[in-house]
Amino acid sequence: MKKVAGRLRLDLAQYRELEAFAKFGSDLDKSTQQQLNRGMRLVELLKQPQYVPMSGEKEVISLYSGTRGYLDNVPVDRVSEYETQMLAFVERKYPEILAEIKEKKIISDELDGKIKAALEEFAGVFQA
Repeated sequence: MKKVAGRLRLDLAQYRELEAFAKFGSDLDKSTQQQLNRGMRLVELLKQPQYVPMSGEKEVISLYSGTRGYLDNVPVDRVSEYETQMLAFVERKYPEILAEIKEKKIISDELDGKIKAALEEFAGVFQA
């Protein structure tokens, strides 16, 4: 979780800074626009319904998808839908990923590869 969340904290801090800056500037370069777009999606990803807790391993997968750019092409208003469908997909097709995160509490290089493969497969299924 720390490995994934540490990057999230930095991404959100940069987003907040750029968001404030963007209000004053009209022309933004491509990388700045990309950071703003990812930040908006990360903020949406962090929203959870009240009284519906999420397990730690599912949080890790969700945050991983957001911080690694898998949400970059998903419209902001569909981030919640993406997250729900993606978690159901991983739970149904790759339960060993969730079990390994829960058991080992660390993302090894091997597990990182499995997560990437699962998210890339899901990207081909999800209609953005």
